[in-house]
Amino acid sequence: MMRTGNPALSANVFTNVPTFGNSAVMSVSGTVNRTFILLMLTVFSAGLAWNNPAQYAPFWGVAAIGGFITAIITVFKKQWASITAPIYAILEGLFLGTISLIMEKSYPGIVLQAVALTFGTLFCLLIAYKTKLIKATENFKLGVVAATGAIALFYFVSIIMGFFGLNIPLIHSSGPLGIGFSLFVVVIAALNLVLDFDFIEQGANNGAPKYMEWYAAFGLMVTLIWLYIEILRLLSKMRRR
Repeated sequence: MMRTGNPALSANVFTNVPTFGNSAVMSVSGTVNRTFILLMLTVFSAGLAWNNPAQYAPFWGVAAIGGFITAIITVFKKQWASITAPIYAILEGLFLGTISLIMEKSYPGIVLQAVALTFGTLFCLLIAYKTKLIKATENFKLGVVAATGAIALFYFVSIIMGFFGLNIPLIHSSGPLGIGFSLFVVVIAALNLVLDFDFIEQGANNGAPKYMEWYAAFGLMVTLIWLYIEILRLLSKMRRR
């Protein structure tokens, strides 16, 4: 069974998916190309928000919610991914561009560091995966999935508590525990990339429909965006010390 902590690339996502009566199947290279397209759309819309804050900043919340809704639609309607995945990338780009600008004004240089660390992590883990330095064994997958689920539950509880004016200091603290927590989350987010690589490769090997390239690229973007945000959070805590 294929496991991944990424909810967009959950177990069995490449099985029982509708085909459109043609022989075209998913490939790793096709997924890479579509991931690049989504990445460029994200960077483009982030650039718009970054360079025109007065115009786009008021809508960062709408973009974040819209991106979440689009992601949910994509998960349940995978065959729509060629349309919904680019929309998700654009909306998330507007959100990321706005929060990145806010962080940059508070901590100059932090965005460049976060971007460099995000892509550095991506390429290092890709090399480690391709050279078999890191193997996506069942125990490895189970551990990462469990840790990811725990983090998601922790954040969910934090959000619910926020509605009542309460908060968990660990998440926002710049002390040793707060930094340690953020470092743990960054590591788990990064390890999800390994699971995503393995999942995409297995999907291609199993002959999934061609449109699943868009869906797989979308799933990988979900992890990359999460990783970037967590690295940004970690760096901001370290700057506050």
